[in-house]
Amino acid sequence: MPDYQAHDNKLTLKVVFYGPALSGKTTNLMQLHSLLNPERKGELMVLETRDDRTLFFDMLPIGLRGTSGLDLRLKLYTVPGQVQHDSTRKAVLSRADGIVFVADSQPSQQDNNAMAFGNLEENLEKVGLDIDTLPMVVQFNKRDLPGVVEELELQQRWASTPWAPLMMASALQGNGVIESFRALLDRLYIAISDEFALEHRHGIFRHTFIDGLSACHEADRAKL
Repeated sequence: MPDYQAHDNKLTLKVVFYGPALSGKTTNLMQLHSLLNPERKGELMVLETRDDRTLFFDMLPIGLRGTSGLDLRLKLYTVPGQVQHDSTRKAVLSRADGIVFVADSQPSQQDNNAMAFGNLEENLEKVGLDIDTLPMVVQFNKRDLPGVVEELELQQRWASTPWAPLMMASALQGNGVIESFRALLDRLYIAISDEFALEHRHGIFRHTFIDGLSACHEADRAKL
């Protein structure tokens, strides 16, 4: 649910990285913080615990400004993957505008992926959101590891879902991170552009939205 403050002409959107424990959610966010170079970018907050990488949330606020002066901000969060932190996951999911589901490509982790996805669906329902209509991208991470599930098999398995095609990534190496983010931005723009007249009132076109929020440093762009 986008947070629009008319008196300040400010629109804030919330994106949540969700998935099983240690699938690479925090690594995705850390890579985005390193690679992205939007008009404005805040500091990345990381809270670590013994049993999981993220206890509460990581937040990466970035943004751009429309021709009307609209201050468009995007806040990125991750959730803890451990089951005992489920109440925190629900709290972070509340009022989410988009989801990047980070799955683990290793064969041994497929059951954990399925359980985490089911947990996401349940928690979204509990906070009043519909997984079938909420903008979401599914990323299979850790493609750099040996013996991962073949991409063709994964794509076929998910072909009939609203989230096809899947994104492939190695967040540790930075591969597929920006691409996954851009795919989510594209779906997010389609979902909100008419409601907030982004193009006609604020001069924020689809390509402006995607390119402005996923702009990279020149040196990093050459590597992608």
